[in-house]
Amino acid sequence: MSYRIQSGDTLSALAKRYGTSVDALQKANPQIKNVDLIYAGDTLKLPGATDGFDGPSGRTGPNLTGGVDGPSGPTNSGDGVKGPKGSPFDIARSHLNKNAGSLKMEGSGVGADMEDWVPNNVNCANFVSACLEQAGQISNGQHDNSVMGLQRKLDADPNFKRVSIQDAKPGDVVSMKVGDGQHVVMFAGWKDGKPQFIGSNNVNSDGSQRISFSSMSYPIMSVHQYQG
Repeated sequence: MSYRIQSGDTLSALAKRYGTSVDALQKANPQIKNVDLIYAGDTLKLPGATDGFDGPSGRTGPNLTGGVDGPSGPTNSGDGVKGPKGSPFDIARSHLNKNAGSLKMEGSGVGADMEDWVPNNVNCANFVSACLEQAGQISNGQHDNSVMGLQRKLDADPNFKRVSIQDAKPGDVVSMKVGDGQHVVMFAGWKDGKPQFIGSNNVNSDGSQRISFSSMSYPIMSVHQYQG
């Protein structure tokens, strides 16, 4: 979400209005060098109600998406799906335990492909799309920040087909129904007979998202598998 600065606005007042912090606003807008100096007419990116930036040791908390964090998750992609540039599962796993807010600030790789205006409590499709882009499975134009939007684009892509969860491979895109909304992650293997997933999940105590392994029991809407 973005905001056009009006005459008389201050970062502290805008942070209070939009439920964020001055520090988060500055991190989301690196062009601001002095927090006491902003200009009317400039566009400000709003990081969302929760900042989700890594502190000295990161953040931890309950898994608010309803899953249970595994101790480490699968150790390798095995027979997982790969794109022309690699495995989306391995790419996702390389960012394990990073907060979405911090990942979006990275200037290369997945972070560069994620759109930093997306609020830090709803980055699931943003993250999955970026991993698929990095693996070469989708184009930048197919990137979508909504679960249903990404689902529609994968349905329209002849390189993907829908499969059952029983036939899923690491890196497959799994869309779920969560209450009145949706969530999207990637399949990560099986543990104790239950499917495991990796993605940007609401596991931080403030509701913001962190890249984590989880076991979830939400109704699955679709599983998309890359065919190449």
